[in-house]
Amino acid sequence: MILSLALVCVCALCACSSSDDEESRDMSKPVISDQGITANPVDCQTYKRGENIAFNYVFTDDTELGSYNIEIHHNFDHHTHSTSAVECEADPQKQPVAPWVFNQDYSVPAGQHTYTARVDIPIPASVDAGDYHFMVRVTDKAGWQELKAVAIKIVE
Repeated sequence: MILSLALVCVCALCACSSSDDEESRDMSKPVISDQGITANPVDCQTYKRGENIAFNYVFTDDTELGSYNIEIHHNFDHHTHSTSAVECEADPQKQPVAPWVFNQDYSVPAGQHTYTARVDIPIPASVDAGDYHFMVRVTDKAGWQELKAVAIKIVE
């Protein structure tokens, strides 16, 4: 009986121990930065329908980057994502007729701690002009995520 109890205790201790050291686990979010580059887009930037948005930001992570997502959607109702203290002049609220919605995932090459993301995003010529949110989410290999949202405007 004592031998069985000792064997159960040893098995339980082995099951609870981990080969992962607390220091080796990724416990921090990646970073979206404009360091060393001209970041684009930034708050309050204006683009014309039919032009490109030349996305340019630097992503960093202490362990390894994974992927990123770019989302663009209208802000005709003046909602917020609260990642910037900058307030841009907004058009009057309106109902969307042909709003632009863009949502695309991109991968980061394996093993990267720093990655400069550059993507040319064409703005359709037929979308509603007005206020939009441009959002980028970067996710590291461990699943931590950081969000940056900026307010942009699409004009005629």
